[in-house]
Amino acid sequence: MASKESKKKNSGRKIPGPTNPMVTPLLTDQYQFTMAYAYWKSGKHRERAVFDLYFRKNPFGGEYTVFAGLEECVRFIANFKLTEEQIDYIRNNLSVSCEEGFLDYLRGIDCSDVEVYAIPEGSVVFAKVPLLRVEGPIAVVQLLETPFINLINFASLVSTNAARHRFVAGKSKTLLEFGLRRAQGPDGGIGASKYSYIGGFDATSNVAAGMLFGIPLRGTHSHAFVSSYMNLDEIKDKALRKKDGSSTCQDFVSLVRDWLRKIERSDSLRSNSAETNKSELAALTSYALAFPDNFLALVDTYDVMRSGVPNFCAVALALNDLGYKAIGIRLDSGDLAYLSCEIRKLFCSIEKEFGLPGFGKMNITASNDLNEETIDALNKQGHQIDAYGIGTYLVTCYAQAALGVVFKLVEINNKPRIKLSEAVSKVTIPCKKRIYRLYGKEGYALVDIMTGENEPPPKVGERILCRHPFRESKRAYVVPQKIEELLRCYCAGNSDKNEEILPPLKDIRERCIQQLEQMRPDHMRRLNPTPYKVSVSAKLYDFIHFLWLNEAPVGELR
Repeated sequence: MASKESKKKNSGRKIPGPTNPMVTPLLTDQYQFTMAYAYWKSGKHRERAVFDLYFRKNPFGGEYTVFAGLEECVRFIANFKLTEEQIDYIRNNLSVSCEEGFLDYLRGIDCSDVEVYAIPEGSVVFAKVPLLRVEGPIAVVQLLETPFINLINFASLVSTNAARHRFVAGKSKTLLEFGLRRAQGPDGGIGASKYSYIGGFDATSNVAAGMLFGIPLRGTHSHAFVSSYMNLDEIKDKALRKKDGSSTCQDFVSLVRDWLRKIERSDSLRSNSAETNKSELAALTSYALAFPDNFLALVDTYDVMRSGVPNFCAVALALNDLGYKAIGIRLDSGDLAYLSCEIRKLFCSIEKEFGLPGFGKMNITASNDLNEETIDALNKQGHQIDAYGIGTYLVTCYAQAALGVVFKLVEINNKPRIKLSEAVSKVTIPCKKRIYRLYGKEGYALVDIMTGENEPPPKVGERILCRHPFRESKRAYVVPQKIEELLRCYCAGNSDKNEEILPPLKDIRERCIQQLEQMRPDHMRRLNPTPYKVSVSAKLYDFIHFLWLNEAPVGELR
């Protein structure tokens, strides 16, 4: 099993650089270099340090987060090297007193002595639990802090946002990411497409993301395409070959006209007898001639029920005569619940009246600034929508701007360290740790527990005391039916550990879906979810509080 999932370090595998060429060693805060210089100046730069990367609170008012961005971190560290141009820039901007010896030190840094342990990308994770543990020379690891936080913060936020949209939409619906034009710049657009896919979306409109990551592409046409046509005479090439290739219809336009007359006189359209917009009919006919196998039309340019849908049906029925099956329609405005129900009734009526099996089941896609709340409202109203195109609220993470990832020192030279604060949420959990997820008899995750690195691991069927890290009265015994150790080695440094192989994107997406299914429904719900328990072992709890008391200054009253 291990040989399939991991490789020995130094196996000669070449890891490509970060997807974004802007991700270089200079993509960091200046104080990382000032600290590195101060470490070097005092001779501390090679001291072995351990840092935890985690977040303090789950986003969007929820009780879970989807971890993403790990692959880009591994790519970054595997290719970490400062160029001469970058070192010259540091020389000119760090300090007038910066010594040449420090610049020589920077020239030699390549992260070959850095170890990275992480929870697999696509996992469901929780506040306070380390997503990454980074070990190495303190000056080097400090230089990784800002880029690691940057690469994980937005990625995990978008993946979580996507997972929340998937949860409210349901498993059966198709989710399409349409956010490129509203994203925060090119990098925001590319990243949002990738991480929305991890979080459970099915496809993207972003062509660049499709090429880079192999994400399925979806897209039809805009209102501009429809309104650019004036009449059917603009269509010059009217011929369309049958699906089976047996013959060619020389005048597809006439076939569409014939079907429009039939359905205008049919019982199906008796309550929508207005004359349709013929420029719209021309646009839909032209689009069907270009894409007869993938005809999905936008129908709200003029009037959905009086023009758009009847025109679409005429084109779809003409395509059916030639052996093609239209995909469906897209709604981008109006009362989406009501319109989708009316359109479904019309499709079913036409199927029955003209004896066309499957016509009533054609796809209805909705867009128009959708988000979690609007999809939830549509569910409560009742609708017939099969797919959602979601953009602005998804890719910008409109409901929450950032995840709040932090990177904290927990050990140096094998000595545990703790950061104290008046705000208990900001107190760190010291030392190098192991993390386990404990599952109950129903298969759901019950609790994550952190232990000291050298503590014996929990065992299936044996009772273990799980304690809140800081609240003395919050504790519970757990008898796990399954145990999963969460941290795995992705960069082995100079150790002899096995390195995990970075999985393809579709496997990360599949892991995310499987992980979400292992969560209890009350942890997942949109409103007032049950908090998931994150705990420490009894031994680690005692040590945290011993160190806390040892490091906190004692006041004196006079």
